[in-house]
Amino acid sequence: MTQPNVSITVEGRTISVAAGTSILEAAKEAGVLIPHYCYHPSLPVAGVCRMCLVEVEKMPKLAPACATTVAEGQVVHVHSPAALKAREGVLEFLLINHPLDCPICDQAGECELQDYTFQEGRADSRYEEPKRFNPMEDFGGDVLYVPNRCILCTRCVRFMDDVAEDPVLNVSERGDRAFIGKAPGHDLDHAWAGNVVDLCPVGALLSKDFLNKARAWELDRTASVCPNCSQGCNTIVETRDNVVVRMKPRPNDAVNKHFMCDEGRAEYRWLNRTDRIVHPLIKVGSEHREADWSVALATVVSAMRTRPVHVVASARQSNEALFLLRRLIATAGGRGVVRIRDEGPELPLPGVPDLARRTERAPNGMGADLLGFTRTNDPLATMQPGDVLLVVDEELTEADCAKAREAGAIIFGGTVLSAALAPDTTVALPLTNVAEEEGTFTNLRGRVQRYLQAKAPPALVRPSWFVWADVLAGLGHPVGGMVPADVFTALATEVAPFNGMSYPQLGLQGALVSTEVTA
Repeated sequence: MTQPNVSITVEGRTISVAAGTSILEAAKEAGVLIPHYCYHPSLPVAGVCRMCLVEVEKMPKLAPACATTVAEGQVVHVHSPAALKAREGVLEFLLINHPLDCPICDQAGECELQDYTFQEGRADSRYEEPKRFNPMEDFGGDVLYVPNRCILCTRCVRFMDDVAEDPVLNVSERGDRAFIGKAPGHDLDHAWAGNVVDLCPVGALLSKDFLNKARAWELDRTASVCPNCSQGCNTIVETRDNVVVRMKPRPNDAVNKHFMCDEGRAEYRWLNRTDRIVHPLIKVGSEHREADWSVALATVVSAMRTRPVHVVASARQSNEALFLLRRLIATAGGRGVVRIRDEGPELPLPGVPDLARRTERAPNGMGADLLGFTRTNDPLATMQPGDVLLVVDEELTEADCAKAREAGAIIFGGTVLSAALAPDTTVALPLTNVAEEEGTFTNLRGRVQRYLQAKAPPALVRPSWFVWADVLAGLGHPVGGMVPADVFTALATEVAPFNGMSYPQLGLQGALVSTEVTA
């Protein structure tokens, strides 16, 4: 049942929001951010930090904005003298034992305690006694706990209790001795426990993997989609000096709320592989030699002009690349298959419906299905002797490579050319990975989502869609357009489930395909 709307005034701005909305969330609609620590939109309300106190006319005391719902005609003052003085007092209290170690803290530059202290805190401290000190503790998994920095917001405790449903954290002791404790004999080894690092508003919970790796202001951040399973969690890819150093979740209520699994966030290192091909290679005699793109593409076009092409594509390829491969198959004749070899146990996050680390460890199996590719565990079973074999970012087994020798020519396009396939490869084309290009994936529920380019590709590496567009042009079937958005527009026009879609329509939250898709 739809909630009726109520009108409230926040800092002089009158807005209409649904009944039951908290003042804190309502203020966001008015463009006002109420300072807060313990509140998080994906966690139960605790109301323990007292940082979000605001003045509401006709109420006798200041009200915690996170735990107070809106009422018709409310007038809220966020920056009144009484509210500012209360928050200044809270900040002074939180800083009594907080160490001044911002220069060595990984949270520096993206720390809410820094931000609010600079914005509303005292200019100096009245506290003269020695600060409390507790040693750093290893919480297990990827998490370190620095109790000296902890402000006891309990976000981590509530996440493990109510979202992960693995209650291994608690508030131990009371008063000035309180700290976040860990259940005896237990570690933060839950598949989604790394989210406590993202939830911590200060530098009390740290990632071992990211420890002392970079400062927040040195990082470039790019909206992306996790390429490590078919859930399609929205992410932020963070790079420093053109190297991916961290992946963090990006909010999307329809896919992953504010969370991502530990395996997904840790599997970014392959995006920085240094053993990849970075120049087009052409086989001359028994060895491969570097060649210009024009020569390599001409060789590929010549091979495909008179023979069918058998495409073995990776489910890590974008919708745009798979669409152009589909056109290539239609032009040259042949067939397209995908094999999803990377599978593992499904690891759900119990407190969020339909969110899990999926069994299928590839981001675009559904996209391949919708674009007409056939799933198989034997990708060369339907290849005919003499066909052109086009392997796109897929690693063939020894048995596959034995069968591949029946092909009239072997074209490889991808990042790493395997030792097993290399001796028989006619042409190798270096392609970008997901961090080096722009495109879309379709997750297991049929949600098409954009990812953006986070870093520059090395040497002469080109995006997959760009390469196949050049091959199609060489075969006399130009695609038109020079950016991925143009390719996606052509895809949306030609492939029924994508009809009506465009990059602007997708935005950064994605949209569902028009046909009904089930897991």
